[in-house]
Amino acid sequence: MKILITGGAGFIGSCVVRQALLDPNIQVVNVDKLTYAGNLASLPETDNNPNYHFSQIDICDAGALDDTFTTHEPDVVMHLAAESHVDRSIDGPEAFMQTNIMGTYQLLEASRRYLANQTLDRQASFRFHHISTDEVYGDLEGPEDLFREDTPYAPSSPYSASKASSDHLVRAWHRTYGLPVLVTNCSNNYGPYHFPEKLIPHMILNALAGRPLPVYGDGSQVRDWLYVEDHARALLRAATHGDVGETYNIGGHNERTNLQVVETICALLEELRPEKPEGINAYADLITFVTDRPGHDLRYAIDASKIERELGWRPAETFDSGIRKTVVWYLENPEWWQAILSGKYQMQRSGKGS
Repeated sequence: MKILITGGAGFIGSCVVRQALLDPNIQVVNVDKLTYAGNLASLPETDNNPNYHFSQIDICDAGALDDTFTTHEPDVVMHLAAESHVDRSIDGPEAFMQTNIMGTYQLLEASRRYLANQTLDRQASFRFHHISTDEVYGDLEGPEDLFREDTPYAPSSPYSASKASSDHLVRAWHRTYGLPVLVTNCSNNYGPYHFPEKLIPHMILNALAGRPLPVYGDGSQVRDWLYVEDHARALLRAATHGDVGETYNIGGHNERTNLQVVETICALLEELRPEKPEGINAYADLITFVTDRPGHDLRYAIDASKIERELGWRPAETFDSGIRKTVVWYLENPEWWQAILSGKYQMQRSGKGS
């Protein structure tokens, strides 16, 4: 099986690539523009791997996509390439509209052109798997409410609105053109190789440096946290065993407030890295409450019973086990995140793997 993965140098995409390559019967074509969030250093397992090919292209480039499809003839497309940081979408929404909406459109059309020249058997077995977010649903009101596959869309930020738009495009191409698609919507991911601007790595690295730990509002916003390796397993399961036209919600069953997440990180660092920067008595003393984000959703939580029931997937990690693994990874891999903080990683953008 040959899988074309867009955004395979990003946080979730690189984890999917790493897990897919554990199977010697899977070949991976990684398509990534290598924006600021793409990092080939997140793919050490791909060195000299004959089952891996990397193409540095923009998914908005129709010609480059056509060339890639013609050259590699994928059986499955897993579409993870996206602008994904909510704060960045508030400050500069245009890039989100371009990549998340127009990029998805170009990829759908490239898939359609590619399938038009394939045999009926290959057309029938092809899958376009669109990876999305639970943020398209907006937020939840009651403490017992959960996002389900039929929850109405109510996006709150430019980021979530652009992802909602891409979800609608994918389903429209299925209904109008018969493109064999499936969609997954996930909760907040965390784990190794997470770009330092995101909440969990940002807090870990700020604490290690003795800098403030900024928490929006009073930190009461609730998220369902999903360990990235659990998510990657779910995505590969959905891509290879999911039913055409279906949507599967993927969650970790791990609801925590943002403040609880930060306090957990501080407690783990007290245990694992007790030597603090000068002048710091306790990591928790660095917690600083800042003005809340505009339109900040209060609570996300996913009902993942459908993918558990129909595809046999369940998360292996609890939040406690996953967050410990994450903190340990950042403590043991400073060369990865130091290259990002210094900007050095942006100079290491060679065409790795072929």
